[in-house]
Amino acid sequence: METSAPITQDVLTIPRKDGDDPTGKINLVGLSRERLRDLLIEHGTPEKQAKMRVGQIWQWIYQWGVRDFDDMTNLSKALRAELAESFEVRIPEVVSKQVSDDGTRKYLVRINGGHEVEVVYIPEDSRGTLCISSQVGCTLTCSFCHTGTQKLVRNLTPAEIVGQVMMARDDLGEWPEKGSHNEGEARLLSNIVLMGMGEPLYNFENVRDAMKIVMDGEGIALGRRRITLSTSGVVPEIHRTAKEIGCLLAVSFHATEDETRNKLVPINKRWNIEALLDALREYPKASNSERITFEYVMLNGVNDSDEDAHRLVKLLEGIPSKVNLIPFNEWPGAPYTRSSNNRIHAFARILMAAGYASPIRTPRGEDIMAACGQLKSATERARKSRAQIEAETND
Repeated sequence: METSAPITQDVLTIPRKDGDDPTGKINLVGLSRERLRDLLIEHGTPEKQAKMRVGQIWQWIYQWGVRDFDDMTNLSKALRAELAESFEVRIPEVVSKQVSDDGTRKYLVRINGGHEVEVVYIPEDSRGTLCISSQVGCTLTCSFCHTGTQKLVRNLTPAEIVGQVMMARDDLGEWPEKGSHNEGEARLLSNIVLMGMGEPLYNFENVRDAMKIVMDGEGIALGRRRITLSTSGVVPEIHRTAKEIGCLLAVSFHATEDETRNKLVPINKRWNIEALLDALREYPKASNSERITFEYVMLNGVNDSDEDAHRLVKLLEGIPSKVNLIPFNEWPGAPYTRSSNNRIHAFARILMAAGYASPIRTPRGEDIMAACGQLKSATERARKSRAQIEAETND
């Protein structure tokens, strides 16, 4: 079967090195403990002291949010000066911030090479969720997704992924006092979802390395059950995600028949519904996750019938799961419209009667184009007229 949209990466995405900076300094953000240790030794730290120094620097950067070596007061003044000569602690630059009427915050951040990605913070009564990006643009071209109309530029590095979390903690003023842990206090940023720009599993190694830093107990210290990775169905990497990250998994499912899913999520032409579900059945066992979340965007007259709901129930048999029903978030030139509230609730009742939790997601940040499927860099949007976006969508 011929495909009219790319179903896997068709360009070589080589990220700039994190050390590519006019100052010539090496950025410590995003480095593993092992790499940080090696660099310290290369720059003169005695090997016997290296592990201890890594622990100290790690806590300053990730536990207390310190960027200036002079403030790392349990290091000698001489060592601080040496570190400042060769290294830096650098995160993405905030270009703009918008705040929705519902409190959602959308950040446009600039990374190496002048590229931009969007990050969204969603406050709720019992949690605060940060939606982060893994690529500049996206290669999947899902037809209902505004983000997918921006072509893939490159993968983000671990520094650029972790840096989004650090940037949000800066804005929320959530770093604890130096030398303290603020243990027991409710976090403003309590959860992370890899649901921003890009397909995380097409940037697996960098996403994995970044999440290991986020989960590290001596730093940002978010447990793996506080992290949800969303994939459109890159089947070969699903097992690796279970073994090497172990976070919760969400799947952009959106259809119950291959013909429909081929149009909505073109990657289905490579790994169809049967292949995807076969991989997902093993995920909870391999990762010790309770269940998989199936994301299902409700599109009027496309995937929202009672028949679709009954088919979905049958497909999910044997997979511990819940279904997030997402009212379609419209964007300029979108080829679909949102299902009616009555239709969405009727769909949900069928799932609930079969024993599946099926919450209907309340759209957040629509007034600032921060809702699911609406992310796209502001500069990219500004370069294109509505007519151009419609033409791309209808190709």
